[in-house]
Amino acid sequence: MSGKVSTHVLDTVHGCPAKNMQIELWAIASDEQKTLLKTLYTNQDGRTDELLLNESEMQVGIYEVWFNVSDYFASFQTNQTQPAFLSRVPIRFGIAHISDRYHVPLLVSPWAYSTYRGS
Repeated sequence: MSGKVSTHVLDTVHGCPAKNMQIELWAIASDEQKTLLKTLYTNQDGRTDELLLNESEMQVGIYEVWFNVSDYFASFQTNQTQPAFLSRVPIRFGIAHISDRYHVPLLVSPWAYSTYRGS
């Protein structure tokens, strides 16, 4: 089995995949220094066309995925406070085994979110 990291974003306000949400993937060093690895956008299915990390990019370590939630909901003119309650949602996760599959989904509204480790 080849390792990879993927994501999927579901918009719980409109009941659909979150299309065209900006996502950033960051590597976190032991001294908390952050390095931006990728900036991607979700497609019509709420997934990215490119994996967050493919088999050759997998490394043991700590990562963060930043989901740009307020910009996404603003594109629908969804009612949000100013400043937005949820602007960017960070999810920090660790990769312990580079041969594993990691799926980092996000279920989101302007007021709440949920995630879990998928496969």
